[in-house]
Amino acid sequence: MQLIRCGSQPSTKGAADCFTGDVRIDPLFTAPAPARAGCGSVTFEPGARSNWHTHPLGQILLVTAGCGWTQCEGEPIQEIRAGDVIWCPPGHRHWHGATPTTSMTHIAVQEYLDGKAVEWMEQVSDEEYLIGPR
Repeated sequence: MQLIRCGSQPSTKGAADCFTGDVRIDPLFTAPAPARAGCGSVTFEPGARSNWHTHPLGQILLVTAGCGWTQCEGEPIQEIRAGDVIWCPPGHRHWHGATPTTSMTHIAVQEYLDGKAVEWMEQVSDEEYLIGPR
């Protein structure tokens, strides 16, 4: 068994080539092989969001605080709130983040395939983002 103490892993700032706005990533765990799961807590400040991206084996988002938005390509933006659970299927192009006025934190769980858990793409433009939920 491995115990990872709260506060024992440093927070990092979300990389500008993966996120728009202020994003903090708190690593939770990466399971040792042969397991391939990884997990982190991600906090988006108002207006912050991920770039468009996909996951080779899908992703689970557990919203733990605040109110945010997520969108799968070709579908309307959906509001997400604390307590919501989102399943993003493998290879499905999507983004997620805060609303323009509220922060949002989620735990992201994904599996690695050949050492990679995410394929980052272009930024979500302000025009795409500000459409908001319909």
